[in-house]
Amino acid sequence: MSRNKIYWLCQIIGWSLYGLANIIVYSFQSNKLDNGDIIGQLMQIAFYIASTHLLRFVIKKGNWLSISSLKLIPIILTADLVLAIFNYSFLLLVTFNLGTLIPSVEMRSVNIIFGILGPLTIYFLWSLTYFTYHYFEQYNKSLKYEAVINEIELNYLKSQLNPHFIFNALNSIRGLVDENPDKSKSAINQLSNILRNSLQMDKNRLVLLSEEMETVLDYLALEGVRYEERLRVEMDISQNAYTVLVPPMMIQTLVENGIKHGISTLKKGGIISIEGKVYAGELMINIRNTGKYIKGKKIEGHGLSNTIKRLDLIFGERASMEILNESNGTVLTQLKVPANWEL
Repeated sequence: MSRNKIYWLCQIIGWSLYGLANIIVYSFQSNKLDNGDIIGQLMQIAFYIASTHLLRFVIKKGNWLSISSLKLIPIILTADLVLAIFNYSFLLLVTFNLGTLIPSVEMRSVNIIFGILGPLTIYFLWSLTYFTYHYFEQYNKSLKYEAVINEIELNYLKSQLNPHFIFNALNSIRGLVDENPDKSKSAINQLSNILRNSLQMDKNRLVLLSEEMETVLDYLALEGVRYEERLRVEMDISQNAYTVLVPPMMIQTLVENGIKHGISTLKKGGIISIEGKVYAGELMINIRNTGKYIKGKKIEGHGLSNTIKRLDLIFGERASMEILNESNGTVLTQLKVPANWEL
């Protein structure tokens, strides 16, 4: 059903119910109901439908929906007051034509004031309903627009990440081709596995931690070919952590960061450990690597900034990432994401 049809349906049904309620009240008050009262209410319903439709036309024509609340309130009150005065005048005209007008009563100042305040209240409630509906409609549109923009940015970030990773991996393999052809063949196989997983993960905003860890293990095997005994790996991930959803290639990026800026800079290499536990509805990933983190030092590449942006776009304030020196010679990268997040 179109919005215009819904609008007219609400107008007709809403004002008809209002008129019916008035007829019921009159019948209880006077214990009788004549044709004049029914005709009067029908004409009143028609007037309310026409007058509020006119107000809607003015609102749309004047683009009142874009006016700030402080400026809009006096404008709406003025418009409602004008309609209320016309409404009262119309009511006097109807009662006069029906022969039920009593000038000595209807023209009293108290009756005029209350005769205008009643319709003014009704018009104000109609205006409040109309603007509230459009406020939530615009709010929902803005949420949808924001979601689309976020999705575009996420896709852009992922498109940055894969070439970045592939470039680093190919550089690693290039150094092995002349030095150790057998190891380079093994490294190519590992890279092939990673790219296969990467292409599958590219279609998803989130993947199971178990799937992400397959890529991490392939990456560590690839780097193990390059660094040999200089790279030592430790792993401690609880079983319930594997079913938590995480952004694809995110943990791999953090592991890569630890190796590139920590272990690779040390002559004797070092240890990289990955710990994954679920605490109080949160998945906590702790990635430790031998090295030293210098706060404020600019790190080249898209890895960390990419990770932070993706976390914010997907989880908002419910996720966080922190890098610090846990002890002398050990850098801790701590990642927290909601454990109960759904696709």
